[in-house]
Amino acid sequence: MAAPSLLLITDRRNTALPLAEVVAQALQAGCRWIMVREKDLATAELCPIVDATVAVAKDFGATVSINNDFTAASICKVRAVHLPQGQPVAMIRRVMGPETLIGVSAHSPTEALQATADGANYITASPVFPTDSKPGYGPALEAEGLAAITAAVSVPVLALGGVTSENAGACIEAGAAGVAVMGSVMRSETPGQVIADLIDALAATQG
Repeated sequence: MAAPSLLLITDRRNTALPLAEVVAQALQAGCRWIMVREKDLATAELCPIVDATVAVAKDFGATVSINNDFTAASICKVRAVHLPQGQPVAMIRRVMGPETLIGVSAHSPTEALQATADGANYITASPVFPTDSKPGYGPALEAEGLAAITAAVSVPVLALGGVTSENAGACIEAGAAGVAVMGSVMRSETPGQVIADLIDALAATQG
């Protein structure tokens, strides 16, 4: 995983533009990792979205992962999935293959440690900051809570929840390998610009 990484998570129900346009702008702006997260869709409904995302991402050499639905990942030949706490990571890896990229959501050092013990390749730590996408979800970890999670595990940790170009640097300073974003990009009428600003903020941490 390149650091600092930027992961864009989809939410077609809360987009200002068609999802395909949001993804295209994000890729054009430099994003190289898209997670298809459409949890209300059955596998048969999700697969066309995944296939379309894979097709456009391929032109940019970008990675596509799927949130939770590892059946869809297998059908669409996507070797990257993201799981909630408690999913059988080892079993899913056996089914999908040892090279599959598997991430797990965590909200505390204890959950992060469990996920890594189960075999996760990376962790998303959330919510780092208050987020409009999930109001009331929390409490927010803030930089101190994020730092506790990054210090607890040896795998990369992505900061998720309320991340903006203004606070992305603080996430890297807290030990995160990158950031994950959803609502701020999905709801924007200029998603490519939001991505570009985030990439600039992350690049500044490497100076």
